[in-house]
Amino acid sequence: MTGTITHDPPPTAGGRQGAPLIVTEDTELLDDLLRLCAAAGATPEVHHSVPATPHATPSAPTGTATSPAPPASGRRTGWETAPLVLVGDDVARRVRGAVRRRGVVLVGRDQDDSGIWQRAVEIGADHVLMLPDGEQWLVDRIADVAEGVGRPALTVGVIGGRGGAGASTLACALAVTSAREGLRSLLVDADPMGGGLDVLLGGETADGLRWPAFAASRGRVGGGALEESLPELHSLRVLSWDRGDCVAVPAQAVRAVLAAARRRGGTVVVDLPRRIDDGVAEVLAQLDIGVLVVPAELRAVAASGRVAAAVGMVLRDLRVAVRGPYASGLDDREVARLLGLPLVGEVPVESGLLRATESKRPPGTPSRGPLARFCRGFWERALAETDGRGGSGS
Repeated sequence: MTGTITHDPPPTAGGRQGAPLIVTEDTELLDDLLRLCAAAGATPEVHHSVPATPHATPSAPTGTATSPAPPASGRRTGWETAPLVLVGDDVARRVRGAVRRRGVVLVGRDQDDSGIWQRAVEIGADHVLMLPDGEQWLVDRIADVAEGVGRPALTVGVIGGRGGAGASTLACALAVTSAREGLRSLLVDADPMGGGLDVLLGGETADGLRWPAFAASRGRVGGGALEESLPELHSLRVLSWDRGDCVAVPAQAVRAVLAAARRRGGTVVVDLPRRIDDGVAEVLAQLDIGVLVVPAELRAVAASGRVAAAVGMVLRDLRVAVRGPYASGLDDREVARLLGLPLVGEVPVESGLLRATESKRPPGTPSRGPLARFCRGFWERALAETDGRGGSGS
């Protein structure tokens, strides 16, 4: 089990690698935390209490804890500089006087101990984690440190309010625009019945792995290895489906793959199906922003309301993008009002889009076209928002 107190990410030093810090006297808990660090590819520092010098002597392979040395005047302590701090519940009261910082996880074992939440507040922890239930979550967090990433990718999901709404077209255009702006960009096709976004991008024969290759993935997937394994089309990486038999990708594999993609930073755009299964729910849980594409006619608005209700059970930040032509009495603001969602704007109609797609030019390719301008404005606003609140993005 994990619980979140705040949503701030752990601090990193410009995206460089750093060693997580473990603070505990519980030898059994220490053994477990060392095992999870090894699974994530990280070598931690270990202390009985808050270290008094920056990056004090690392623990020996056996996990022997070190004692803090006297602080050096004006120097920051290891507690302040470690990118991730794992505090055993056994020493929580001992670290109450430490400097408040982000990236602190309070780790316990007693599922029935409600007092752990109060102790977490006292030490300023971002998360409360219970072993063994929260092991995979913790491995992923430690892996972020081991890979040396900065902020995770700004991850945007696009979903149609009804069939034919144009969600796949908008998802492709957003990814193409992001790549053209120089951001590391990944386009993920989460709809196995959609025909393949690589086809829409003109790269169905491009070398690289597709979703079925990841069906057996368990645990952590390396972000760099994932990126290098995927087809590169129009300066972005694409994870799509092949033309073989439909292969079910377990929710655990979906979670691992998308988490690896997010660790690389930049932007991730996901084309979502309207049917919410366990795998799609895993994607929704990792999205920063959802965009619901709604044709401006009454039946589409009614259908979109049902989709929004299902998606909103998992995704908190869902917005609406309206596509014309408009039915009588409707405009983009009215559609947003009827759905009770923030308005992204009106998705422009781009003349010649069908001919461009048939000639293997992806949506959003004309950099001065109306669709590219719409996408560029979306990214500018979204990235500014995440910069302003210190969240994900790059």
